[in-house]
Amino acid sequence: MHQYITRLLEDKVLQALRTFPVVALIGPRQCGKSTLAAKLLEAHADAILLDLERPSDQRRLEDAEYYLGAQSDRLVCLDEIQRAPELFPLLRVLVDEDRRPGRYLILGSASRELLRQSSESLAGRIVYQELTPFLTDEVCPAVDETTLWTRGGYPESLLAPDDETSHLWRQGFIQTYLERDLAQFGFNLPSTTMRRFWSMLAHYSGQVVNYSSLGQSLDVSHTTVRRWLDILEATFMVRVLPPFTGNLKKRLVRSPKVYVRDSGLLHALLELDSHAAVLGHPVAGASWEGFAMEQILARFPRCEAFFYRTARGKEIDLILQRGNRRVGVEFKLSMAPKLAHGVADLVDELVLRGLVLVAPVLESYRPRPGVMVENLTGAADRIGALLDGQE
Repeated sequence: MHQYITRLLEDKVLQALRTFPVVALIGPRQCGKSTLAAKLLEAHADAILLDLERPSDQRRLEDAEYYLGAQSDRLVCLDEIQRAPELFPLLRVLVDEDRRPGRYLILGSASRELLRQSSESLAGRIVYQELTPFLTDEVCPAVDETTLWTRGGYPESLLAPDDETSHLWRQGFIQTYLERDLAQFGFNLPSTTMRRFWSMLAHYSGQVVNYSSLGQSLDVSHTTVRRWLDILEATFMVRVLPPFTGNLKKRLVRSPKVYVRDSGLLHALLELDSHAAVLGHPVAGASWEGFAMEQILARFPRCEAFFYRTARGKEIDLILQRGNRRVGVEFKLSMAPKLAHGVADLVDELVLRGLVLVAPVLESYRPRPGVMVENLTGAADRIGALLDGQE
């Protein structure tokens, strides 16, 4: 698994450790944070790794102020930091006593809680890096894109010896997340109902959220649906994509879209255990859209991301904005993709630098001015050029 870890992220974290006292590496469980941390710590021979789920390491921190104070000259890595939020104020005190860079590397699997706790206690002392499951530019061509889409990017799933083993691992991941992880994150939720909710989101992946409709199906209130969705988002299981409104004087859709972030988990929730099963299911197009979107968003973490839809149905799947530059992105599961009627007109209407249509094509081409058809590899480069003002 080591050979697949992105060198780019490794270099970013090492650079951050040379600059900030605290570096936070966040991402979903089982995506490789601990593996990446172990690789990073190879450059620090005297570093200490504490897993806050391990009883022996928990005992070391019974007097955390004394123990961590005694390690002031070493890099300390704290894994699953959300299990001990009481450490954040202490880390602030210790860092303020010595502002040297590279004092703490903290790993967390619950983004919102981690961000809230650390932003209150470590503002100005911390930088964040998000680790996702494997991406195409990390594993392809060693692993083909179709396998990555079908199995998703979690290492144990992607690198399993066959589709059946991969599917079983993902089913186990879902069960463990619902029955154990949510409770450890501090969320006391009924696992059976949450499984139904998550599966419903899988069926509606890529669609605008209707909180009331989901609530009625589960016999809960729309506020409960919002809370459950927030929890799945905070633990990196779903992506909630907000609508773009800008200053446009149009009737626009105001509710967000929702996607199951990992395509392999999406397929497991829908009981799709092979590529053929995925292609034969009505969710195939939405699955490809969510998969390709995650690849793109991972390349541009500092961009604001939206979708655009008018009340009359004109839509762009993704709008990336950096500063005053905007790029539109459409996703089509087709070797001969076509834009919906009127979408090309939105390039001028929304003041886009361009519109990139991402599809599993062999070669890029320009069907009309301002529109470029690209495969996943070419799309990221094209979007980057447009955002940088090079096109």
